[in-house]
Amino acid sequence: MIVVMEPSATKDQIEAIIRRVQEAGLSAHVSEGVTRTVIGIVGDSHTKELLRQSLEASPGVEKVVPILQPFKLVSREFRSEKTVVQVGNVRFGTDQIVVIAGPCAVESREQVLATAKAVKASGASMLRGGAFKPRTSPYSFQGLEEEGLKYLAEAREMTGLPVVTEAMDARQLELVIQYADMIQIGARNMQNYTLLRDAGRSRHPILLKRGPGATIQELLLAAEYILSEGNYQVVLCERGIRGFDNYTRYTLDLSAVPVLQQLSHLPVIVDPSQGTGRWKLVGPMSRAAVAAGADGLIIEVHPEPDRALSDGPQQLTFENFDRLMREIRLVAEAIGRYV
Repeated sequence: MIVVMEPSATKDQIEAIIRRVQEAGLSAHVSEGVTRTVIGIVGDSHTKELLRQSLEASPGVEKVVPILQPFKLVSREFRSEKTVVQVGNVRFGTDQIVVIAGPCAVESREQVLATAKAVKASGASMLRGGAFKPRTSPYSFQGLEEEGLKYLAEAREMTGLPVVTEAMDARQLELVIQYADMIQIGARNMQNYTLLRDAGRSRHPILLKRGPGATIQELLLAAEYILSEGNYQVVLCERGIRGFDNYTRYTLDLSAVPVLQQLSHLPVIVDPSQGTGRWKLVGPMSRAAVAAGADGLIIEVHPEPDRALSDGPQQLTFENFDRLMREIRLVAEAIGRYV
């Protein structure tokens, strides 16, 4: 449930409510809006109900409202205003459409630096690249690990682009925090609840990707794990769900963008590279994602996709990425946004 404080509530009154909640063995999560403060209460349902009437009678409280959705802290009921997630000098959740670009996997220093320079010149706001690569086959390229993280950090120093890269376990999480600006929790780990809790405790910005078999509710509940640990710097990513057709790698569920934005205050971006698996489809789906209201895109770009060590067929050349950036700027302008 949530406690909605009166617009005139004092700091002491707000702190008194938080103490009452904590003394009852529950967790209090504070959301400060433009006009009023909302306190989310998480914990045992029976204890919350016992506390409800007492809180309703407390000074400074306007009302106590139950949250009917199974996800609490990520919901629009808890926070009506959109959350803005800050990653370096980049802000998700504003009128700007944030474009993250870079190779699927970090393969060499030369490859990363060349790609970072190219995507920066075309207007990308952030750099992506996998140092740890979860692959279906154990014999496929698994990434350069810490060496790859060092190349990404060097590329950031060269271009000024903040870096996002994936971590798959607690050990990798510690390394990624040392080198990157944002942690990606990939689709395969969306329901790795131990990793989600660790990511929440890190207080580092998180990019959370939807699993290929996950419902929208399951994605939001995965985000809830992170927020419940006190980390509200979370960006959701739609990257395709498993379908029955073999013409695309996945089915890119663009309807999830407005649905997520209606249900949650967290920013939502789209991955058209993983979502389609074919570079020729990345452009049309990127334009469609922007038109659907996405807060950003994450796009795979490689200097030589035909020589890539992973997912070459879905990566754009530098020239194709530059052309795509020009196209999505036009779409963004048409709906009153910018890239």
